Order: sequence, then C-alpha cells, then structure tokens
Amino acid sequence: MVSQKELVSSWINDHKDRLIDISDKIWKTPELGLIEFHSAALLSDELEKHGFLVKRNVAGMPTAFIATWGKGRPILGIMGEYDALPGLSQKKLPRKEPFKNGGSGHGCGHNIHGTSGMAAALAVKDFMERHHQKGTLKFFGCPAEENFSGKVFMINEGCFDGMEAIISHHPDAMNSVDLRSSLAVYSVKFHFHGKSSHAGASPEQGRSALDGVELMNTGVNYLREHIVQDARIHYVIEKGGDQPNVVPSYARSWYYVRAPNREQVKFIYDWILDIAEGAAKMTRTKVEINFLEGCSDVVPNKTIANLIVENMKEIGLPKYSKKDMSFAKEIAETISLDTKTAELKKTCRPGWQRLTKMLLDEEIPEPWGDGQTIHGSTDVGDVSWLVPTVEFSTATWVLGTPAHSWQAVAQSGVGLGHGSLLFSAKVMAATLIDLFTSKQHLRKAQQEHKQRIGNRKYESPIPPNHKPPLDHWDR
Repeated sequence: MVSQKELVSSWINDHKDRLIDISDKIWKTPELGLIEFHSAALLSDELEKHGFLVKRNVAGMPTAFIATWGKGRPILGIMGEYDALPGLSQKKLPRKEPFKNGGSGHGCGHNIHGTSGMAAALAVKDFMERHHQKGTLKFFGCPAEENFSGKVFMINEGCFDGMEAIISHHPDAMNSVDLRSSLAVYSVKFHFHGKSSHAGASPEQGRSALDGVELMNTGVNYLREHIVQDARIHYVIEKGGDQPNVVPSYARSWYYVRAPNREQVKFIYDWILDIAEGAAKMTRTKVEINFLEGCSDVVPNKTIANLIVENMKEIGLPKYSKKDMSFAKEIAETISLDTKTAELKKTCRPGWQRLTKMLLDEEIPEPWGDGQTIHGSTDVGDVSWLVPTVEFSTATWVLGTPAHSWQAVAQSGVGLGHGSLLFSAKVMAATLIDLFTSKQHLRKAQQEHKQRIGNRKYESPIPPNHKPPLDHWDR
C-alpha cells in the first residue's frame, strides 16, 4: 500500500517539469527586495490556479501575499522567499560571466526557496483533499528577506497570528537542520547635511558632510573594542560628494548592526547614535537618522528539526546526472581549499573536517548546534518568536560554496539546484503531513517552543507605524 508521504512525493515527481520551470523563470528574472513583481506573480498565480485563496499586497508590500487552503485546525504554514541580490548577475556557467555587469542574481538561491515552498504547499493540499484532512494550510509569500525583513512588516500586521507551526527551506551547500540561533540586526542610514563651497578658494565657508560621515565611521571603529565578541558592525558610504573641488554638502552611510539578541543590538545602536551626533557637532553639520528595518534572533525547535531529518532519510538524497556532476566539479575548481575549509569550519558541524574531501554533501546529519549562534541574520527569527518554526537547508551547491557568490547563482539555476528543489519540497510536504496527522508531534513542538521562550516577550524591532521602504531603489 502506498503511504501518505509517498503520495506527496509522487505528486511532486509528476509535476517536476512545471516546478523546475517556475524556479528557472524566477532565476532568469532576478528581482530585488520589495520589487519582486514577476516572481511573486508566478508563485501566487500558480497557487491560485490550484485552488488556494490568495490575498495579495499584504502589509503594505505589493509583492507580499498569503495563500490559504482548508479550514479549521491545525493551522500550519510554509514560508517562501524570492528576492535576489544586487551585483551578482551570472550565467549558467561554471566560470564567472555575468548576464549584465552590475546586474542582480539569485546568490542565495531564493528562486528555489519560493518554489520549493510552493511545491510543498500544492502537494500537501492534494493530500488534504484526497484524505479529507481537517486543518488549514497557509503559504506565506515573503519579500525582501535580504535587505528589508519583509516578514517583520507582516508580523506587525498580524499575518502570522494563530499559526501553530511553520516550516521553511533554504538552499545551501549542506543538508542541514541547524539548531543554532542567528544574530539580531538593525539596518539604518545616516544622512549628513553640511554646506557647500569652493574647496580651493573658500574652504572656510564650507561644512563637509563627508567629514561627518568619516568621523562617525572612525568613532564606530573605536567602539568595536567595547562590544560583545559575536557582534558585527558593517557599513558602506553610499554618497560622499560629487567632485573634489566642492565641499560636500550631503553625504550618506548605511549601517548594519548585529548581535546575538535584540537587547545587545539596541545597546550598540544607541551608542552609535551618540557617535553620529558627536561627529555632526565636530564638523558643524547636521545628521538625520533613517531607520530602515531590523530582525530578531532565531528560536530553534528540535522537535520539528528531528521530524525533518527523519523525512530526509526516508525520502533519500537526490541523484545527479553525469552532466550535473561535471558542472559541480568545474565549479569546485573555482573554490580554493582554504575557502572551502573556512566555510566548512564555521558551520560547526560535527566532523566537518572530512567534508573537505567531498564534492557534494552526501550525508544527512542529525540536528546540531543547539545553544550556538551563526553570524548571519534572517527575519525567520521574528516568526520563530511567535510560533514553532524551522528553516532547514538542502545541498544545492558544492561544499565550500559561499552564499552570495556567483558560484551560488550559477548552481541555483541548473541540475544541482533542481534536485535540491524537488528533494526539499518532498521533505517539507512529508513533515507537514506529520504535523497535520499527529497531535503528539505538534503538541511537543509547541511545548518546546514555550520552554525556549520562557518569560521573554517578543518585541518587534521596527516601530508599529514604520512602513516598508518601497521607494528605496529609486533613491
């Protein structure tokens, strides 16, 4: 007799050509956060075509949507992302060659991220329909994970209220159900306003906004000695003036401030605000602070993580063609052993050393890293404060591939990415069946979530009236 999980895997196999086509179309039209119009339409239209009730333009973001199927409890969800990154345009080649210099690309595999979640939702809907399964299934189309934390705006609008468990998938170089937390982050811009003048003939008449930016940066760099070890502060100078013989009347920097929890981020951020004001006073300029967005640290859930690993093992890793493996080997030749070793070491995966000799991750390890912290950030963290949430990874790229690289872009659009897409969709679908059909699994996940949260309360890192910066890319 064919099992319920085999049925959803069969559904995904039967529709694999369509699923791969959608992923590739998103890959071919990489769109930045908050302007993923083509990508959001591909996913939401497909869900609607299969009977989901789709609500678009969610939380003031034209590319955010929620697709719903069923009714009653349990209420379970899947999240999908589809934003690309600037400057990572790349062809489907094992050598660096952009489609367009300075263009965008899917350096984090979000073309797969959104499609794998959609595929799982469609397969689970088919299961629910066939087996008259009670409950509600929601797919959350989440824009701007890379830069503006779209999920936090959705949280502030109550989009995740009432959810009982949520699963998400992210492409990576490993098959990983990581129990490590992440860094909370604030994103903020500092606009310095001065007074222009002739830099040669009348410098005394000018007040350099660029001096303000540079003095602020110097002050922040001295601050680094006095922050917790796992904190991160990084910035770019977006505008520094027009030409050397004009004292810059306007200059702008963009900062990310990260730390293991929101309280630590706020402490560092408040100190940086003092430094900015000090730099403005030193240069007799004025500084305007433009808070963009923030996100919280991840609350892991081992109960759901264990279910995901069990389903990974039951389904089995994807098989790749000779062509796929040849492509993988050529990509691997572009990644030095030092880079590969460094990328593997920082995963803290038990026995990572043996992976230095492997091309692809051929293992399905047990969840690891509980109590540890990775040094990236994700708005999945905010969702995980509200409801048991796990985002797992499957091997999409050769081992050692850095995320946000041209190598990641290339692999996300070929057979390696396609295999990861189908495998992860099956794993998500199977895990959702576990949660729909077993009150024990769901209850255990929720109990663990309550224990991990304890007496702490979620506070949104962005103010309630703060709006998504929809005009960001026009500036």
